Amino acid sequence: MLQLRHILICMLLWALPPTAQANDYNLPQLNDSTSATISLQEEYRLGRSWSRILRGQAPMLQDPISYQYLEDLIWRLLPNSQVQDRRVSMFLLDNRGINAFAVPGGVIGVNGGLILTTESEGELASVLAHELAHLSQRHYAQRLEEERKNRPMMLAGMLAGILLAAADSEGGMAVISSTMGASAYQQLAFSRRNEQEADRAGMQTLVASGFDPEAMPSMFARLQRSYRFYGQKPPEFLLTHPVTESRIADSMNRAHQLPKPRNTESSLEFQLVKARMTVHFNESSRKILEQYQAAHKKNPSLANQYGLLLSAIADGQHQLAESTWQSLPDSLKRHPYVQMTRIEQLQSAGQHQQAVALADQLLQLYPGNRPVRMLRANALHRAGQHQQAASAYRSLSRDYPEDAEVLYQLSETLGLIDDKLGVHEARIEYFLLTAQFDLALRQIEYAKREKGLTGSDRARLEQREREAKALREEMKQQF
Repeated sequence: MLQLRHILICMLLWALPPTAQANDYNLPQLNDSTSATISLQEEYRLGRSWSRILRGQAPMLQDPISYQYLEDLIWRLLPNSQVQDRRVSMFLLDNRGINAFAVPGGVIGVNGGLILTTESEGELASVLAHELAHLSQRHYAQRLEEERKNRPMMLAGMLAGILLAAADSEGGMAVISSTMGASAYQQLAFSRRNEQEADRAGMQTLVASGFDPEAMPSMFARLQRSYRFYGQKPPEFLLTHPVTESRIADSMNRAHQLPKPRNTESSLEFQLVKARMTVHFNESSRKILEQYQAAHKKNPSLANQYGLLLSAIADGQHQLAESTWQSLPDSLKRHPYVQMTRIEQLQSAGQHQQAVALADQLLQLYPGNRPVRMLRANALHRAGQHQQAASAYRSLSRDYPEDAEVLYQLSETLGLIDDKLGVHEARIEYFLLTAQFDLALRQIEYAKREKGLTGSDRARLEQREREAKALREEMKQQF
């Protein structure tokens, strides 16, 4: 059901229709004609609305280490791209399917399964650079004006299909099919020419960011080969990004003409995050542990040593995890990702106070580090230090107000210290972030009934009520 729901969401996210560009060989000049149809600020607001729907419907992969890696990788690429509005939001989806997408307003989504598929950091970067190119060339804004009359009906139909699919998958698919059939968007999400433009702009971004341009055709070829493993249904990425022999040849020819960096090896960070995805998506913790034991015996690389540690943690083999940690070389032990994994290991073994102490030490080394702060808050919560955990989650919610997981954990922790108003307010923000406006308004009503509210408390709740109603109305107009 989660897989179906995610597929429907991805169909919705690709719903804005593109158009072909005038020139096959030169990237289009970005001018005011596109902005006259939909401004960058309007795209940003649309992207925030998409984000709310996505958070509420698609399962997110709650891994602060992997999330931070992907965000850092995007920010390595972004300054070298042509994206004008750099207020970018990233989503890491808990889905092993091969997919990535970009939505107007700077929303980038990546399935965890994409990281599993890529064999190098350059290949992963090539997909992200390609998605950034779709944003920079504003393909989504093309022909929007002429489709404006049909778009709301189509998007409303798709939203209805998503909701129906939660209870009746066949009915949901029927709604989607009829909506798509009645719409002009019954072809692929992007024209071939738009894909070519994204390839060209993406490769320029890739090279400027220090990656091997040949990583892009290498990734295309890998995706094309993946057809054989999917039978009649190709990966989601290929449904919206068709790969042909000519496209692979075109990107290969272009890559040969561009400078190649001296170092084409993947970073250790990429190898560590790929190991995290390998363990996370395993079907059996015992089998993945056996696989890493065999791999480590054959080749005790840093990545295999880390994978052995992760798989031992996942399988609950605490003594093996500890002995593996002790045997890691000092160079690996000092890596921030591995030190954060040590916090996870201590928590899995029930050593919560030690986990908190280590998190405190790491915050001294990496002040303000987001994954360390999240791991520390989790450790405080598990250690029963709920007051301190609530303070940590509240601090994170102020710095990252669009992190729904932080708000969820904050509400749970505030409940344990009997902060009733705090619970209501955290839940209100969570519901607003996940496009559950009726639940948010209901929660505001519950909060208003609490005893002991001050005048300032009531004013704050009433202001949030007005804002929630305005958000709900805005989304009704958009969709």
